[in-house]
Amino acid sequence: MEATDGRDLLARRFEEHRGQLRAVAYRMLGSLAEAEDAVQETWLKLSRTDAGAIQNLGAWLTTVTGRVCLDLLRARGSRREEPLDDTFVPDPVIRPLTRIDPEQEVLEADSVGLALLVVLETLEPDERLAFVLHDLFAVPFDDIAPIVERTPAATRQLASRARRRVQGATPSQEADLGRQKQVLEAFLAASRAGDFEALVAVLHPDVVLRVDSGTLVRGGAASKVVHGARTVAAQALTFAQYAGSARLVLVNGAIGVANAPQGRPLSVMGVTVADGRITRMYILADPERLERLGVAAAAGEA
Repeated sequence: MEATDGRDLLARRFEEHRGQLRAVAYRMLGSLAEAEDAVQETWLKLSRTDAGAIQNLGAWLTTVTGRVCLDLLRARGSRREEPLDDTFVPDPVIRPLTRIDPEQEVLEADSVGLALLVVLETLEPDERLAFVLHDLFAVPFDDIAPIVERTPAATRQLASRARRRVQGATPSQEADLGRQKQVLEAFLAASRAGDFEALVAVLHPDVVLRVDSGTLVRGGAASKVVHGARTVAAQALTFAQYAGSARLVLVNGAIGVANAPQGRPLSVMGVTVADGRITRMYILADPERLERLGVAAAAGEA
């Protein structure tokens, strides 16, 4: 009985940290399913450890999760014959737009922007770990160094290198959800009306559109990267027939668009808005991933 009570207590203590561990894993992996697997693996490691010898459970769990994710990233890289191309879009976190307090949404663990996740995908696994744990979760370099098998000074250099790449590649984002919503509503209205010039007006001249239709067709016509307002506007018009079923949702804490006509998930779009125009568009149209992301439920309640 005492062993059972001890395990139940350990499980409750673990659950207190699950939110942060999931946030760490999501930023490390860009995949919600893999993040859940990493958190579960961390629990298994804890259950096989003498928890009484752990002085700071939260710190221990965070570093173990980081190590699990690092192993997954390295294994992921070794399985791929070629690196991910520019069309890859990480798993978005989708929530209905209604009944969400914008101030609370900012505090949500998963509200890291898609733009940052896309940049993190370009980092080497060790760089990503050092940056995520130190810059996003304030883990000391002394604790990160053993995970990457480097000195604290070398680990600091990893994070510094990653930080420069992130700062140089991550676009600025309008923080006000109300202003984001105005821009997205204008975009959808122009799409539904088939108004090419109105679409161009709501897009930044150097806007970049990234479409990920899944691994089976990645690199083909369905997955693509498109540059420039007029080219992106023309691309948007080709999907105008679906604009009527598009609904505003929260995508990683920002205003985005989900399309699930009659409950059939077609796409999720996250955007970056700055100075009243869309500068980046990230569209996930991978049927397999959309099915497990709850797109239809979020779109149906929006």
